[in-house]
Amino acid sequence: MKTFKALSALLCYPSNDLKAATGEIRTVLEAEKILSDGARAALEPLLIELETLDIYELQENFVLLFDRTRTLSLNLFEHVHGDSRERGPAMVDLLETYRAGGFDLVSTELPDHLPILLEFVSGRPMDEAKTLLDDAGHIVAALADRLERRGSTYAAVLNALVEFSEVKKSDELVQQLLSMKEDDPDDLDALDEIWEEAEVTFGPDPNAGCPASRDLLAAMDPGQPKAKPQAQPYSQPDAAVAQE
Repeated sequence: MKTFKALSALLCYPSNDLKAATGEIRTVLEAEKILSDGARAALEPLLIELETLDIYELQENFVLLFDRTRTLSLNLFEHVHGDSRERGPAMVDLLETYRAGGFDLVSTELPDHLPILLEFVSGRPMDEAKTLLDDAGHIVAALADRLERRGSTYAAVLNALVEFSEVKKSDELVQQLLSMKEDDPDDLDALDEIWEEAEVTFGPDPNAGCPASRDLLAAMDPGQPKAKPQAQPYSQPDAAVAQE
C-alpha cells in the first residue's frame, strides 16, 4: 500500500527530492484510492506548497511546527509517556513489532516517529494496518485538531489517517490530549527548559531522516511472515505497547 508510504513522505522534513516527488505522490493516491475523495482533495494545498514554495521556507515552517512545538511532536509516545520510564519499554515493544513484521529500522529517528510507523504500515495487510492506526488514532486526531487550529496544510495528512482509522475527535482519549496546554514555539525560555538535557551530536548522519524521504514511494518487500503481531501500542496513555 504505497498510499501510507506517500503520507509518510509528506510528514518528513522537506527536501528537494520530496518536492520533485509530489507528482508521483498524487499518482499513487489516485491509483490506490485507499483515501476518500475528500481526503485526497484536502491534501492538494499541501502538495501545491511543496511544489511551489522555496525549500528553505518549507523547512523553516516544518521545524517551527514539529521540532519546536512539543505538543505537535511526530514522536507518538511523547504525547502519552513524555519522559516517564514507561517510554523505554514501549519503544522496545514497538521495535519487536516491527521486527516480527520483517521491518528493520535503519534510521536515527525513534521507533514511534509517525512517518516510520506509516512506513511499516505500508507493508502490512489492510486489516492490520487499520488496527495499528486505530491504536494510534487518538494521538493522531489530537495532532490533526491542533494543526487545523494553526491553519496548517499538514492537518490534511493527519485528518486522512483519522478518517481511515475511524477514530472520533470527540473520543475521551482525544479530548484528554487536547486538554494539555500547547507549546509556544516563540517562547525561547520554555524551549531552553525542554531541551536543556538533550544530547549534543555533531556532523551529518547519513542514516538520519525518514526512510520515505531517502527512498520515496519504493515498494516494500511483498513477503509477509505467517505470524502477525497483535499490536496495540497506543490504546491507552500508560498502557504497554505492541505485545505479540
